[in-house]
Amino acid sequence: MRAAERERFIVDEAVKFFAEHGFGGQTRELAKRMGITHSAIYRHFPSKEALIERVYEEIYLSRWSPSWAGLIQDRTLSLQARLSRFYLEYVEQVFEYNWVRIFVFSGMKSFDITKRYLQIVRDQIIEPACRELRHELKLPSSDQVPLSEREVEMFWGLHGRIFYMAIRRFVYDTPTPERLDDIVNDAVRVFLDGSKQLMPELVQSAS
Repeated sequence: MRAAERERFIVDEAVKFFAEHGFGGQTRELAKRMGITHSAIYRHFPSKEALIERVYEEIYLSRWSPSWAGLIQDRTLSLQARLSRFYLEYVEQVFEYNWVRIFVFSGMKSFDITKRYLQIVRDQIIEPACRELRHELKLPSSDQVPLSEREVEMFWGLHGRIFYMAIRRFVYDTPTPERLDDIVNDAVRVFLDGSKQLMPELVQSAS
């Protein structure tokens, strides 16, 4: 096996291994599972942390679409249409066994995969969506009145509601709908209906 092929093999198997056992799983066990020597892993990755970083790039960064940040700010579409489209595309990428379980295991260990990923979500989706909702409701911009944590948490609530279906499916192993289109659209619609009534109060309290 060529070096590049072996590295690819190690990464693919590491994704599955960490999804099953968490980051407490030992690289020695990973090597045994793959049928290679322990030292073979370290010829490609100098440490377990380096291998985990590669898993992060493979599972999380490679599935994050650069177009999503622009979509949230595309004012040729209604905010409802933008959020629905984003979350429909998002669930296509993240509703997957390895993605969800590695995300959860990372949050319970000292590795900062979850923290770094959620910062991307906040910077590119949550806070821009807050600003876009203000614009749609003709409320003061964030330049005039800084975003409040209550606004940000309101959007995290929408994000969490949708992602919790993945937790139910891949962590709790409980039934979830096979088709998520209507579920996602309903979640966005209910969220916006409620937030439009609350937003003026939130912005006023933040000013």
